[in-house]
Amino acid sequence: MKSSDKPILLVEDDQVDVMTAKRALKEIRVTNPVVNRENGEDALQYLRDPASARPCIILLDLNMPIMNGIEFLQAVKHDALLKRIPVVVLTTSAEQQDITNSFDLGVAGYMAKPVDYRQFVEVMRTINAYWTISEVPQ
Repeated sequence: MKSSDKPILLVEDDQVDVMTAKRALKEIRVTNPVVNRENGEDALQYLRDPASARPCIILLDLNMPIMNGIEFLQAVKHDALLKRIPVVVLTTSAEQQDITNSFDLGVAGYMAKPVDYRQFVEVMRTINAYWTISEVPQ
């Protein structure tokens, strides 16, 4: 990922998936710190805290307690200070409505979370490759 000092915000409540994502990122030599928040509400608090480092990308699960991924997206994409941060949905949901709603709310990508670890590494490699060459607003 660009700006290796900027964190990756992983909004995910399943700790096994958090560990899998961190392991996959380490395996493909992504050195950005990973900040994990377990629901949309905690993630919004992190993003709105002036002391928090602004993430280079948000990896978002949709199925979470308290504030789900769609509700989080609605809040982020309607916030002038946050709406340009790229969001990639990484979820088990293959519901067409979730995909449509996510793109309606301006996500940069939507990827199904593979069950197989090797496939998960490849998904992370793809995200990393895209965001390493993509130009994003500062």
